[in-house]
Amino acid sequence: MDAGAAVRSEFKVLIFLVLSDTILPDIKDEGNMNEVAELRKLDVKNLPPIKPILLDDLNVMVQKNLYLEIGSGPYLFLLSPSYSILNPRPEDDINDFVGKNEVLLDYLKETIIQNLAVYSVLIDINSYFIEQNNGVVLARLKDRDSGGRRFEIKFYTHAAMELLKHYEDKIYIGRDFIDLFNFRRRHFGLKDLIVSLRDQYDDLIDTAQQKLKSLMEHKSFFQEISESVSELKAESLQILETIPPHLDFSKISGTELIDINAQYRAINHYLIELQDEVGEFENLLRYKKENDFVRYVTKYRKDLTNLISYFNIKINGFLSAKIHNFKNREK
Repeated sequence: MDAGAAVRSEFKVLIFLVLSDTILPDIKDEGNMNEVAELRKLDVKNLPPIKPILLDDLNVMVQKNLYLEIGSGPYLFLLSPSYSILNPRPEDDINDFVGKNEVLLDYLKETIIQNLAVYSVLIDINSYFIEQNNGVVLARLKDRDSGGRRFEIKFYTHAAMELLKHYEDKIYIGRDFIDLFNFRRRHFGLKDLIVSLRDQYDDLIDTAQQKLKSLMEHKSFFQEISESVSELKAESLQILETIPPHLDFSKISGTELIDINAQYRAINHYLIELQDEVGEFENLLRYKKENDFVRYVTKYRKDLTNLISYFNIKINGFLSAKIHNFKNREK
């Protein structure tokens, strides 16, 4: 890859996030910060009704303390749980949007929380940090060129009392993908998560060209990881084509369910192999004191860990429980 490809012509907005005890710059292109404009296109009356679900105490806590981060032009605006604009100083456009769209923002938050509860383990596996921060979670939205329909969301947690004074100390939790018009996810939403790992790796290469002291010294690691990511994407998407997108447990046999569970497990094994390679690379970078770059690798490994946990708890764990309680209707 040409090293010059890493140089971006667009202006950048520098936001800071924390992984463990290190501050990681997360750069967002101004040209992509159009969430307010895209959300304006939506009429909440045309959105599908949200079916109420019972949330546990932790999800309820997060719902009450969920901050939104939405972009408009060169700015990323931080909205409090009651939609006060905390940072930066609000302009007429964002004031007008919030004032006229509180019902839409309520809908957006409810959708985010239900997706986290049903199709994610981000709240569960980060519960210690979230509870330490009294349920405060930040949801940073990025529209996926969908006219306000589909979003990638990065999640963070932070102590509420220190949020404005030490915004850079927020802890990265992970990311998820939501569709405001379609709550039910095909194949547990895996396609978006797996394709994202490929896209993130491409971004990681660009960042390495800017941040690594000696790119060629680590050529073998990049090659191995690139091959593993490509294999993960190709094999996983092929496996998903053989599995029903939605499972009707009233019509499926125990034998079929065991086979489906095994196929999902095979995808998880590709993830585990990739995580091992990324972890080994991360340790080498820390030993070499490549502090300007290792932070990005840590974030990438965090997303891998999250997805492996999602498989173990919400996919293979869930399907195994179904198998164990299965009544063989064929007898």
